[in-house]
Amino acid sequence: MSEKRKNSGALLGAAFLMATSAIGPGFLTQTAKFTNDYQASFGFVILSSVLLAAIAQLNIWKVLCTTGLRGQEVANRVLPGLGYIVSALIVLGGLVFNIGNVGGGALGFNTLLGIPTMAGYFLAGGIAILIFLSKDAKGIMDKLVKVLGAVMIVVILAVIFVVQPPAGEALKNSFVPEAGYGTLFTPILTLLGGTVGGYITFSGAHRLIDAGITGEENEGKILYSSVIGIFVAALVRILLFLAVLGVVAKGVTLDKSNPAADAFLRGAGQLGYRFAGLVLLCAAITSIIGAAYTSVSFLKTFHSSIAKNENYWIIGFIAFSTLIMAVSGSPAALLVVAGALNGLILPVTLGISLIASQKKSIMGENYRHPVWLLLLGGLVVLLSAYVGVRSLGNLASLFA
Repeated sequence: MSEKRKNSGALLGAAFLMATSAIGPGFLTQTAKFTNDYQASFGFVILSSVLLAAIAQLNIWKVLCTTGLRGQEVANRVLPGLGYIVSALIVLGGLVFNIGNVGGGALGFNTLLGIPTMAGYFLAGGIAILIFLSKDAKGIMDKLVKVLGAVMIVVILAVIFVVQPPAGEALKNSFVPEAGYGTLFTPILTLLGGTVGGYITFSGAHRLIDAGITGEENEGKILYSSVIGIFVAALVRILLFLAVLGVVAKGVTLDKSNPAADAFLRGAGQLGYRFAGLVLLCAAITSIIGAAYTSVSFLKTFHSSIAKNENYWIIGFIAFSTLIMAVSGSPAALLVVAGALNGLILPVTLGISLIASQKKSIMGENYRHPVWLLLLGGLVVLLSAYVGVRSLGNLASLFA
């Protein structure tokens, strides 16, 4: 394979890895629930969160990929030892969410094919493990996340054609929401964390670093990959919003336990329900891959043996997640902890990237970070920190 073709595959692979890492079981449930709650006004929430996510991602990817340093290495350059704290937060959050992703994969198998949940856990984890048993694991990962991402888009589009959502109303509310701007502040910031929070935004950036696509000379390629990643995640969110809106706009109230699958069932019958299972399965598998790959990438710079045996560490990460899900059955308490931690990760990691962007010792003598990106990044830090502090309150429910 030529170097140019290999780089092109890595660029799109990084974009889809980031996007499909965001599009997990929680993403589907969250989108369906908020569409049920806010109807067409949820379009404004999506638009606003996408703009904020793009600001966060552009800042982080620009710093990491320009320097060729991973997130933990940049953090250690800003303040010695800080990288270990960031790594611990991201790996713990990634592990717990991966347990949930395995559960989502089992639910997808059950919805699509009627496979029992316990068997579904091991099937979902097993498929992800098979990828990393190959010597060309990263190449296969690049291809798979693109294929499964495309499958999700096509399947959701098919449901949209059946349910015929009020597209004009959705477009209007995307700019002038009937629900009022004030009521949409919390869901906007919630979606921001779900799109670029925790390990998600680092997945694509670390993939580019692994592929050697770094330095100011590759700035155009890095920007292209970053924008494509945000676009794909936004596209799936918008399409899912329209598919669900086509159902709830008719006065249907969705089942809170599985709102996405219920929307597809109500809108397109049993075939729609199977489609929901396929989307959920694709979302879970890609998120398992993204969470495992990125979490281990935060560890491998700390010891040469981890980097040398990266695939085996990723396999162990997935296997451990699968076993915990199979034993616990429902990691609800752990997910609350992970949610609270992930709420704190974005303002910390984005803040670190902004500080690094102003240090010549990290970025180089000639680097100039765009002032507009720096200022808007600072705004996102403040907004996400507000959500992060509030998310800590969720931990109180564990000890009530």
